[in-house]
Amino acid sequence: MSRHEVPRLKPDPRPQPQMMQACQSNGCGGAAPARRAPPPPTFSVVRVNGVQIDPDAIAREIQHHPAADADAAWREAARALAVRELMLQEARRLDLSASPGDDHGTATAADALISDLLDANVAPDEPDEAACRRYYDANRERFRTPDLFEASHILIEPDGDGPQAWSAAGIEARRIANEVGDNATAFAAAARELSACPSAQQDGTLGQVRRGELVPEMQQAIESLAPGETCRRPIRSRFGWHVVRLARRIEGHILPFEAVHDKIADMLAARAWTMGAARYVAHLANQARIEGIVIEPEEGP
Repeated sequence: MSRHEVPRLKPDPRPQPQMMQACQSNGCGGAAPARRAPPPPTFSVVRVNGVQIDPDAIAREIQHHPAADADAAWREAARALAVRELMLQEARRLDLSASPGDDHGTATAADALISDLLDANVAPDEPDEAACRRYYDANRERFRTPDLFEASHILIEPDGDGPQAWSAAGIEARRIANEVGDNATAFAAAARELSACPSAQQDGTLGQVRRGELVPEMQQAIESLAPGETCRRPIRSRFGWHVVRLARRIEGHILPFEAVHDKIADMLAARAWTMGAARYVAHLANQARIEGIVIEPEEGP
């Protein structure tokens, strides 16, 4: 996000398991009937120093502010546009003009005015070495590299969806696990011959994986094994039965301060600037006449 963008709430996508995507079928149920989305809520008129915020503009802005309900999304959208109008009014009052080369349309020119206004009025202190060190010492675990697991598996898919098919596949997986034991060569050969996963072409290896990259059942099994050990009890997942082997575990470690200093400095500087911009906007709001929406009051010293 650009330094001068008005912050917007965005969804926080969580990492999806990468485990056996090629093995997963794409079956789906019947299509649900299409339903028309309800209209956005209508609230009181929003004005900033007598200037009304266009209700249609608020309705369009709602898409950038996901919230628990339509009312909350409307308030966030209205607040964002009110803050924008407030800053544009202040920029015009100060007789600021868009920076040369920035005027490529009304929206861009307005963004340039806001950017110049913030540049002129928000100047937080840059974090010094001591501040960076304090943050590092208080948050060391944030700078720890993840544990890595070099693992392999043999996937036995059931020949059908019924209980008998799953039971037969489980029996076959247990037979393979006991037969190959902890022998890496035997495991690789069995994977090439019997595994239903595309990883069979690489002797069943999954490469180096992190926590969260495999389905939970697989991850739990891998972490219970010693390096070089094959789990004698096959693991069931939605894909089938897995015979699992751990080749090597690489423990994560905390990165030294020098390796993360610049990252910490950038993060602290961005945080300080965001807080400074929020205080400045609150200061403008305290001096303005805002109707229909609440902008957070200025924080005390």
